[in-house]
Amino acid sequence: MAGEPQDDCLFCKIVKGEIPATVVRETETTVAFRDINPQAPTHVLVIPKAHYENAAELAAGAPQLAADVLAETKAVADEEKLDSYRLVFNTGSGAGQTVWHAHAHVLGGRGLQWPPG
Repeated sequence: MAGEPQDDCLFCKIVKGEIPATVVRETETTVAFRDINPQAPTHVLVIPKAHYENAAELAAGAPQLAADVLAETKAVADEEKLDSYRLVFNTGSGAGQTVWHAHAHVLGGRGLQWPPG
């Protein structure tokens, strides 16, 4: 069920502290941690603590929580001293989503070309 922790979800396990992560920020509703396969010098994931499968489900089911995630991406960028950065929400396997828990990628610290990958 949307919003409920999932036993088989990697990110839910990080939220519960069952799997270690390099946490850079945590709020009442979000956790931000370094990506284990960084695609830029700064590559931080910001996730809602509640489980939503993707960004579309999060936006529809919990708009305030979606806003919390976006606010935290800005806080991460500020703490990482990024003058410019990219936010990415992959939604669906065709877009590159591999973990079925909504998350924003904060990428920066180098030039980022367009169009992406």
